[in-house]
Amino acid sequence: MIIVEADVDSLWEGPTDWRGIADEAARAAVRFSHQASLADAGLDVEISVKFTSDDVVQALNAGYRNKNRPTNVLSFPMIEPDLLESIAAAEGSEILLGDVVLAHDVCVREAAEKGIGIDQHAAHLVVHGVLHLLGYDHEQGEDKAEAMEKVEREALASIGIADPYTATEVQTQ
Repeated sequence: MIIVEADVDSLWEGPTDWRGIADEAARAAVRFSHQASLADAGLDVEISVKFTSDDVVQALNAGYRNKNRPTNVLSFPMIEPDLLESIAAAEGSEILLGDVVLAHDVCVREAAEKGIGIDQHAAHLVVHGVLHLLGYDHEQGEDKAEAMEKVEREALASIGIADPYTATEVQTQ
C-alpha cells in the first residue's frame, strides 16, 4: 500500500488541498512506473512530500548537491532502485521510499510562465520527484529522459492533467 505523508509550509496554505494533490500525484507516479507492483505489494511504502520555501530548498540543494540556489523539486531516495523489485515481494513490512521537496516561489513562477495553475504544476513536480525515488533519471541520456517523460504524461493524464511537455519545458532538479 502506498502511504503519502505531506507537510505543508504556511507559504502554501490556502484553499488548495496540497495533501490531496501530493497523495493523488504520488500514487499515479507509482502506478504508471516500472515499479507499479509496489502499489499492490504486501508492504507499506511511504513517500514524504514537503511543500516548503525557496530558502529551505536552496539550503538542501546547497548541502546535498553543491548547488547554492533554489530549484523547483528535489528528491531524496531512501532505497537503491535495484532493490525495489525484491522489496515489492516482501510481505508485512514497511519502507520509506524517500522524500520529495517543492519550493514555493519557484513553483509559482514556473506555473505562471507556463500559463497553468500552481496545483497542476505542483502535481507534475510530485510525479517527477516520485519517479526519481523509483530510479528514473532524465540526466542519464535522451532515451532515459524520454522514458521518464512518457511515464509522467501517463500518470498526469490519469489524474486529469494535460501533457506538461507541450508547453515550454521547465528545468527540474
